[in-house]
Amino acid sequence: MSVRLYIGNLPQTFESKELEALLGSIGDGIRFKAVFDRDTKACRGFGFANVGDEKVADAVIQQLNGSDFKGNKLRVERSERRDSNSGGGRRSGSSSGGNAQSSNRKETKKVVHSDAPIAQAPDPRWAGELSKLKDLLANQKTAV
Repeated sequence: MSVRLYIGNLPQTFESKELEALLGSIGDGIRFKAVFDRDTKACRGFGFANVGDEKVADAVIQQLNGSDFKGNKLRVERSERRDSNSGGGRRSGSSSGGNAQSSNRKETKKVVHSDAPIAQAPDPRWAGELSKLKDLLANQKTAV
């Protein structure tokens, strides 16, 4: 069973190969991928490592958590896999037709625009003209 590890507090300027070499010195079969900013292409300060063996994963955590890497103390812990429905704003890559997931989505009230006039309120397209007419009528004086 594969174990996914979170590796945080990475410096923004580092080579992934250096960290992969460090991970490779602890055990075999460790794949690392840093997370980069889409706009600046700089490292966001964390990444994930996939480890094939539980014992190797424990060894990585024990040896690297709190250790110094290019002036930063690394934070290494087991990554909690998030549910596909709680994607934090990101869409999952799989499409299941939407039927199963639609019941889990947050209910939102949709506002539907209609051009039909509401009986109680004047047409908003004429609100400015109506306001001017009201002012003219209020300023008029009738001769008695």
